[in-house]
Amino acid sequence: MSPIRIGINAALLLFIFTIQETVVSRIHLPITGFSLYLAALVLMVILENRTGAVILGFVGGLVLDLSPSSQSPFGQWALILTAISYIIAVNAESVDEIISRPVGLGLFVALGASLALIAYLIMDSLLGQPTGTFGRDVIVIAGNLFWTMLIAPFLMPIFTAFREATIGSRERI
Repeated sequence: MSPIRIGINAALLLFIFTIQETVVSRIHLPITGFSLYLAALVLMVILENRTGAVILGFVGGLVLDLSPSSQSPFGQWALILTAISYIIAVNAESVDEIISRPVGLGLFVALGASLALIAYLIMDSLLGQPTGTFGRDVIVIAGNLFWTMLIAPFLMPIFTAFREATIGSRERI
């Protein structure tokens, strides 16, 4: 991934994070909320190769770490999303046929976002941060899984077109 694409993707992630904080988080969905940012990040990671996925995970985590509403220690999201992005990139190559279908893509993105939330809860527990009740955490993760699975297939054409518009000739090989 070229430095220019890293900057463009970082700007896109900042834009999506702004939409998440100003619009999406204000919508009260049944069950619980939806993280547009995590869904978009996982979709972008699925479209990249391993190196690009790890870079996107780190940049995406850094954006969440710089959030004023973040209660976690600095670097926690960057660590979690870098690891999750690597896991997704490694497995996206083996489940390529599944994620080519909308239902499979929605499920894969939802599982990736849920895995990131579970890893965040585990890391918070290890660091002694307050997390909330177990029942509430399960409801939040299940609600995010449900809404991400429904909405992710509709986001895929947008991110595919964005990637095709920003990819260089060296990366097309």
